[in-house]
Amino acid sequence: MSTSTEQVKFAPAKAIPSNRTSIFRRIIDHRNDYLYVAPALLVMMFVIAYPIYYTIELSFFRTPANLQMKDKVFVGLDNYVTILSSSAVHQVTVNTLIWTFFSTLLAFALGLCAALSLHREFHGRGFLRAVLLVPYVISAVSASYVWKWLYHSDFGVIGALAVEIGLTDHPINFLDNLDSVLPSLIVVNVWKEFSFAMVMLLAGLQTVPEQVLRAARVDGANSWQRFWHVTFPHLKNVSMVTVLLLMVNNFNSFIIPWVMTGGGPIGASDIWITQIYDLAFVRQRYGVASAYAVILFIVMMTLGYFYVRALTRGDDARSE
Repeated sequence: MSTSTEQVKFAPAKAIPSNRTSIFRRIIDHRNDYLYVAPALLVMMFVIAYPIYYTIELSFFRTPANLQMKDKVFVGLDNYVTILSSSAVHQVTVNTLIWTFFSTLLAFALGLCAALSLHREFHGRGFLRAVLLVPYVISAVSASYVWKWLYHSDFGVIGALAVEIGLTDHPINFLDNLDSVLPSLIVVNVWKEFSFAMVMLLAGLQTVPEQVLRAARVDGANSWQRFWHVTFPHLKNVSMVTVLLLMVNNFNSFIIPWVMTGGGPIGASDIWITQIYDLAFVRQRYGVASAYAVILFIVMMTLGYFYVRALTRGDDARSE
């Protein structure tokens, strides 16, 4: 009887959920690390947090044409209603989705093909890797002006070559045509970004066990089967991170569409980030531009959440 009483008396308390315990344990174990980065975090709070707060605050005001912020008028959610009910915003949103989806998809696909090709041993592989990195390291402004010249309807090299080899009777109008301007910009953006995807996926290919590939080859698996059943599963995490980073970059991609077309013609290549710039610094409607920026910020934070989840998935699996 006494034994059972002692067992009841000294029964352990209810355990804290494992996920909370792991979070607290990580904080305690790395408390010195947090102290080391605290000064940098404070600077980031001042440099990043305050502008975000001021942008959110400004999104609820209508700013005067004379840019005197002391004369701004509180309008509540009117700026957001103006944005969401505007037909122009709907077209810009469609352009942004097309721009982001196809830029991300094509850059990833081209980067994957380049990574698989350069992962093999062949003479001159190092030189070819360096050459394929050139688009990524070139300044976006310089690349935009070069491609703008290549696309020129009268003096462009691409149009002249198309006429020379008989593809068309007259130079192609890439940037002044409503139907071709956005695909033309996507081509430039993919050319600029695929090198990043290539580098990321090349790093992921280094983690594929060579023994498993040899075993699959011995078992009679062809190239596609080895890629789909062996290589691609090992690239799943790095592929997710790469796609999310490309999406974030494309949502924020400003230089190429603005330098090459300025959002034209007639808004055919206007996307969210160029629309925000136009509203703020051309039309000087800072309240509406701030509301637009807040909406874009929410989208970016959502993508950032999935990005962090993709990065920490491996750590959580190892901790379990």
